[in-house]
Amino acid sequence: MRNAAFAVAVGSMALFAAGCNQAGKPGDKPAADAKAATEAKGAEVKAIGGMKTEKEQDSYLIGMDMGRSLELLKDDLDLAVLQKAMQANIKGEKPLLSEEEARQIRERLQNKVRTKQMEKMVAMAKTNQEEGDKFLAANGKKPGVVTTASGLQYQIVSEGKGAKPKASDTVRVHYKGALLDGKTFDSSYDRNEPAVFPLGAVVPGWQEGIALMPVGSKFKLWIPSKLGYGEQGTPGGPIGPNATLVFDVELLDIVKPNAQGAESAAMGTQPPQQK
Repeated sequence: MRNAAFAVAVGSMALFAAGCNQAGKPGDKPAADAKAATEAKGAEVKAIGGMKTEKEQDSYLIGMDMGRSLELLKDDLDLAVLQKAMQANIKGEKPLLSEEEARQIRERLQNKVRTKQMEKMVAMAKTNQEEGDKFLAANGKKPGVVTTASGLQYQIVSEGKGAKPKASDTVRVHYKGALLDGKTFDSSYDRNEPAVFPLGAVVPGWQEGIALMPVGSKFKLWIPSKLGYGEQGTPGGPIGPNATLVFDVELLDIVKPNAQGAESAAMGTQPPQQK
């Protein structure tokens, strides 16, 4: 697990550092430009949120990033002490903690962060499971929605005339994946590039759902978490634990074996893969 509490503003600062470390390369502007930029840091710029200078805006951005990274520990922090430590460090003052004391506190805090992350995941898993079960129970009663023995739900938007793929086939599809709140987390339509993959390589809900589709069909799939990413979700990704997934899928073709090599070379982002 990532220890977000110790990544304060690292992302923003890394970007700033990457840009600042390019000096001296062929084609760079004279150092005078850098000097001018430094002198202008307190100058007025287009006001944003009531902040009229770069210094104010830059400071607020870093503080905003820090606040987000420390959200998990918001109830465990003394902001006055936090500010005191930051000011001392920026001024080059001697810290109140020795290296050994800092190490011991850091280890304790890391354990606390891990515990809080686990508690958050457990709570999210419980909420997602309850919301998913409630949604599927109601959705299954709607006209045109079919619930299979496994719990997969599907609706035929339009039915093609082609063959249905087998588990051993490679297929070409267009799709859009969303969460129950409607937020899209992946879409081959947005990339303007169909996905090509072995049907046996994707999560069970996809394997079952696409195997029901004749080539040329468009289906809507509702995949319960047990047929998707289960209790783990996609760590660090958009799919939470026990999340129910909603897919609009269009089966374009079953890829013939002699064409799979060429198709694989053109494959883009993949739909839900088996864990």
